[in-house]
Amino acid sequence: MTETAIERASAFLESHSVYEKTGRIESPSTANIERLVGLLGDPHTAYRTIHITGTNGKGSTSQMVTKLLMAHGLRVGTYTSPHLERVNERMAVDDEPISDDELAENVLAIAELEPLVGTRLSYFEILTAVAFRWFANSAIDVGVIEVGLLGRWDATNVVKSDVAVLTNVSLDHTEFAGPTHAHIAGEKVGIVKADSVFVQGETREDVQEICTEVVCARRVVRGEHFEVTSNELAVGGRLVSMRTMRARYEDVFVPLHGSHQGDNAVVAVAAVEEFFDNSVHRDVLDEGFAAVTMPGRFEVVGHQPLVIVDGAHNVGGGEVCSEVFFNDFQVEGKRVLVVGMLKSRAPQELLGALRADEFDLVVCCTAPTPRGTPASEVAAAARAIGCDDVKIVEQVDSALATAYRQLRAEDALLVAGSLYVVGAARPVLRQLMP
Repeated sequence: MTETAIERASAFLESHSVYEKTGRIESPSTANIERLVGLLGDPHTAYRTIHITGTNGKGSTSQMVTKLLMAHGLRVGTYTSPHLERVNERMAVDDEPISDDELAENVLAIAELEPLVGTRLSYFEILTAVAFRWFANSAIDVGVIEVGLLGRWDATNVVKSDVAVLTNVSLDHTEFAGPTHAHIAGEKVGIVKADSVFVQGETREDVQEICTEVVCARRVVRGEHFEVTSNELAVGGRLVSMRTMRARYEDVFVPLHGSHQGDNAVVAVAAVEEFFDNSVHRDVLDEGFAAVTMPGRFEVVGHQPLVIVDGAHNVGGGEVCSEVFFNDFQVEGKRVLVVGMLKSRAPQELLGALRADEFDLVVCCTAPTPRGTPASEVAAAARAIGCDDVKIVEQVDSALATAYRQLRAEDALLVAGSLYVVGAARPVLRQLMP
């Protein structure tokens, strides 16, 4: 049979997935992507841009910003990473992911240009260029661009952002930057350009010097220029009140779980206000937030039993995940954790953040990637922090089946530790659940 365009495109992408398989990046810089987008005619300059970085929360913030811009009537291109089930998820126009035909056409166009770049491109560089090209051809008004890794040398950092956002800073990816929060912040604020408005969501003292030294058009800081004034648990999400330089917004419903989503929401509102240089009309605000969804990030996929998937993959994310799971949900029965993680994580630290020792059963699997930590090592770490009932089940689907068979209506299942695990879990859970 003749190979289809999407099959050729997928094979080309797979042959370039070095970081995705090894976790290594050779000579990180933006030189390759700069040459590539130049050959494409600089498509990323065809529309205005909001650029978002942060250790955690950038995905949720990107979705909130997207929906608020769409509620204003703009045509919005959104680029995020990683994907959960299909690579098409990484780029969308007005929340509609790129089709297979469009993805194939754009990837194969990049493949033809790779020899002219003069070096082998990375998987992420290719997809970033695909997104920029597709967005330009789709005549979007604004691009919401999420950083893939850190910021300064990330492939997305060729954009000249109108608004550059830093959600927060935690210790993650210290193999590329670190060992301190200030080192990581220094990499992340590298996305801020001289003409950008810098929306700073992080207020920890050890990064303030780095942030205040950033050259930008204007710096808008949490606590000084915007803040959450109340953040209450509500059915299906949070009820959040917030203050910005331009307005007060009372009792805004944010349909995502966890108090941290209130923190993300005010950052998103501040970013959109800076983009328009104006406050957000309340009807537009409510319309935008009502449409927000965040697959794979504390996503409730079932009730009776309660089933939650969360791509929490670092200590900061794990702490937030466990706080929401234990504080916001009243579980009458037993709690079961299915967990797998990448080799770049310290298993005991991540399991401690997830409060694995407070679960009645911990089922350890191997994340479905060459970078996955063996399930036996995850299990050893679980026992080391005091988990009593620990099972080793290598494959995600078998781990879920093992866990799900033991659940009653009053029990709860949390799947966490890696987006690779969550991405593999979601289709399996759809089959397991009635």
